[in-house]
Amino acid sequence: MAIDARDAAGFYATPLGRLTAALLRRKLVELWPRMAGLSVLGIGHTGPFLHVWREEARCIAVSPAYMGTAPWPAGQPGLSCLTEAEELPFPDLSFDRIILIHGLEQAEHARRTLREAWRVLKDDGRLIVVTPNRRGLWAYAESTPFGHGQPYSEGQLTRLLSGLFFQVEARATALYAPPFTSVPLLKLFGLAERCGPLLAPQFAGLAIAEASKAMHGMIPAGKRALTRRIFVNNNVLGMQAKPAKKSANMK
Repeated sequence: MAIDARDAAGFYATPLGRLTAALLRRKLVELWPRMAGLSVLGIGHTGPFLHVWREEARCIAVSPAYMGTAPWPAGQPGLSCLTEAEELPFPDLSFDRIILIHGLEQAEHARRTLREAWRVLKDDGRLIVVTPNRRGLWAYAESTPFGHGQPYSEGQLTRLLSGLFFQVEARATALYAPPFTSVPLLKLFGLAERCGPLLAPQFAGLAIAEASKAMHGMIPAGKRALTRRIFVNNNVLGMQAKPAKKSANMK
């Protein structure tokens, strides 16, 4: 069951939530340190994270209709909209970067969500997906947004992306400390993040994957090219591409 966006915002207003957001923002900046002039789309509940690039990039947050909306963090202006994650209201090849946080594990149709991300991502763009790790404690902590929806192991996430014509370029993990609510115990977070990858990497709370578009296997869109949609592999997308007419312009 998907968590409501306002419940997610409430979590990120707690001491545990603020620490979680700060830690995850550092991971994102490590993967994408330079974003000047780029366009960034956040799918899911991304307000606590997108604002790290607000000074240099054009950021838009999309909240799926089933989650509802929540305000951006105080003092952080941003553009957001409520829509269906499987039918994004943007043209093809619109964004340089896309992040999914609380956007895949809670999606009603995860594969369709990733197909739409593929469509609106530029050919040289990058995607980051953050999901709860199936083996980690955070996937079972219903007091946090990561304890709702479908968790993934690192291997499952990689196979899902690869099957939808993404190529995984980098993988990372985060949140090795249990989801403590006691403020004194939160001091263990830093130690856990340093020791966790060495002692028990498979039990991280989050699985993080950065991917690019795999351009091999594309076929002409034929008559449907008028919509500027790119069809990749009929069987994967579940669509039947019509043969292009000789006089038609091929995308």
